[in-house]
Amino acid sequence: QVDGRTCIGFSSNDYLGLASHPALIQAFQQAAERYGAGSGASHLVSGHSVEHQALEEELAEFTGRPRALLMSTGYMANIGVIRALTDRGDTVVQDRLNHASLLDGGFLSRAAFQRYPHGDLSAAEDLLLQGAGQKLLASDGVFSMDGDLAPLPALAELAHRSGAWLMIDDAHGFGVLGATGRGIVEHCAMSLAQVPVLVGTLGKAFGTFGAFVAGSEMLIETLIQFARTYVYTTALPPAVAAATRVALRLVDAEAWRRLHLREMIDHFRSGAAAHGLPLLDSVTPIQPVVIGDDARVMRISEQLLAAGFWVGAIRPPTVPAGSARLRVTLNASHRKEDIDALLDALAVALRRESAS
Repeated sequence: QVDGRTCIGFSSNDYLGLASHPALIQAFQQAAERYGAGSGASHLVSGHSVEHQALEEELAEFTGRPRALLMSTGYMANIGVIRALTDRGDTVVQDRLNHASLLDGGFLSRAAFQRYPHGDLSAAEDLLLQGAGQKLLASDGVFSMDGDLAPLPALAELAHRSGAWLMIDDAHGFGVLGATGRGIVEHCAMSLAQVPVLVGTLGKAFGTFGAFVAGSEMLIETLIQFARTYVYTTALPPAVAAATRVALRLVDAEAWRRLHLREMIDHFRSGAAAHGLPLLDSVTPIQPVVIGDDARVMRISEQLLAAGFWVGAIRPPTVPAGSARLRVTLNASHRKEDIDALLDALAVALRRESAS
């Protein structure tokens, strides 16, 4: 419900519909009864429970990497990793449309921080070649406002040529991309050596809360010692870790969710094309409809809400000026009739705006 009004949500990042899954809720309740509501301390003091340890081991197995480290949020994970791996005299290079947490990590790193135009790998290469010290190339795996994929093989090759570490934040790819939902690394058939630093979040396709970093033994040990956002914050509640462990199993056991989601993405895009709606090039659940004008996108969003659909209106500075958009996000709980009704309502709203 939104302000007491029942509507169909097209704004959530709960891509597989796991946040309200009975098995996750039961695991959370049982763990809360056993461990309490919170962890009570940081991981390095006394906050690291058997549930945290088990989840880290299962995340390592899930990603096919030697180790994984839990973080309290994706924002903290990105800031902590970049700050731990770089310092004065080093170089951080990022896509201009990266998530704010990656960008803030670059600003806070004390390294020379440069951004390249979205997807412009020639510009990225120039910046890396001009850089000094340890070099870190960081990118979203799936760009959260456009829904497009990073050119991961080309980024990995560029990082190799320039002697840089490659860091990928796959917050919107895990659970969705790849034959088994292992994300963009699986989708592009990349190895640990090609993508040494992999960040994921638990609050999207996995339906819970928190984040993790997966990589080599050396990477994780370095982060345990030097990632301040890991060392100096309270650990996630053990109940969250317990629920997430169930979510990991469901990604495999209920693969129909991912398959159904892909069907809904295809259905939305074909329906939008039939209506003549302007879409960006996205194969992910993030399907932006670019409107352009800030006031116009707000009016259309309000019309959709009145029609029973909650669709987020995204404006600058979250997106570049002149590219205000409706950020339609699809999930495995949607049905074809939900999507058809949304597209009809959106077409009506756009016609009204054009006539006004």
